[in-house]
This record gives sequence, C-alpha cells and structure tokens, in this order.
Amino acid sequence: MTYTVKEIFYTLQGEGAQSGRAAVFCRFSGCNLWSGREEDRSRAVCKFCDTDFVGTGPEGGRFKSAEELADAVDRCWVGRATSLDSGVGTGGEAVFGNAIARKYVVCTGGEPLLQLDENLIAALHDRGFEVAVETNGTRPAPPSLDWICVSPKAGAPLVQTSGNELKLVYPQDDAPPEKFEHLDFQHFFLQPMDGPDITSNTVLAIEYCMRNPRWRLSIQTHKLVGVR
Repeated sequence: MTYTVKEIFYTLQGEGAQSGRAAVFCRFSGCNLWSGREEDRSRAVCKFCDTDFVGTGPEGGRFKSAEELADAVDRCWVGRATSLDSGVGTGGEAVFGNAIARKYVVCTGGEPLLQLDENLIAALHDRGFEVAVETNGTRPAPPSLDWICVSPKAGAPLVQTSGNELKLVYPQDDAPPEKFEHLDFQHFFLQPMDGPDITSNTVLAIEYCMRNPRWRLSIQTHKLVGVR
C-alpha cells in the first residue's frame, strides 16, 4: 500500500489527555467528511474543520511502503533524555529512572483511518513508537493501536465506539454530549469549537463540564502558546 501524507512534524500534543506530550504528528491527506476545499465546505458533513489536509506539502509526500513512511516519522523524532539518571532504552526511548518516555506518534488528518493500517503500525512499533490516532470514528480502528482518540461529528455514522478518549467539539447541532457518554471510553472531553464564536463556545463548554463532571474541558493549548 502507498500512503499520501500532508505533513510530518515534531511538536507538543496540544489537546486532550496527552496534552503537553512531545510527539511526531503524521497528518494524512484526505477525509471522508469534507474535501478540504473551501468551495465544498457548505455541503460538507463536517463544516468547521480548521486543518489543511489537501494534497502533499514539503514536509509530507507519497510513500511507497509502510517502512518508508515509518522511517520518515522516525527521522522527525528529536526527543532525548536529559537527566543524569536517565539513559536511552533499547528502542531509542528516553529512560528516566525506572520510567520510560516512549517515542510517540499521532496519526491524524483529515481522516487517518482511510490509510493507516496494521503494516504501518507494526513498522512504527518496530522503531519504538507508541502509536496514537485522532479519528472521526466513521471507520474501525486497527486493534494494535496504542491510543485511540475519537472526535464524533454530527451527521456522520459512529463506528468506532470505544477507545481511550472521546473528544467532542462543542457545541454541535445534533451531537449533544449525552448522546455519547454511554460509550466505552476512559476519558470524555469537550473542546470549544474554534472560529468567530470561540469565546462564547468556551463559556458553554465550561458551564457544561461544571454541571456534568464526567466531561473535562479540552482547549487547544498549542494555539495559546504558539507551537505548531
């Protein structure tokens, strides 16, 4: 299988339960809920996407094999141990005392599960990565993934109904939080919808989380601190 990738870059995860963690982001091209072109936004299932996932960029490309793409991801990882009591594990992970800070890759998009498969996950595991996915939940996630974040979209079928975190962009018409809280996830997050109403949406999300403490607030910290 070949893979089409918009960009690969090293940053800090800005959202959800893994917020603040060093990660390589591998952004796959393409989505099944929007073409990514502004002229199609009004007709899309997901109308509020803030991400460019069309085609390939200078930090992406077309990769002929899982091994080739996994190598490109691995080249982006620059994290290392800095403590005197630290070292490097056999998989290249940073070791702090008895704790291991594993290399971490977030497969995102667009919709990454249009392309992410078991061969690529295995190749990333072979290079010492913990593999996460951020998905809209319309396709089943491969079972070998280490972290599954599902972000449901109103009007789209939800196929992946279990995982590590459910992160609901809020508010969405026809996607109230109570519709999802029975699902099999460890963490439930509300993330205020970005755009011209971000201030009022943040207030709404805060108020909902305070009334319903099963839900936690997720904000896009990377935008606040100016990291990618």
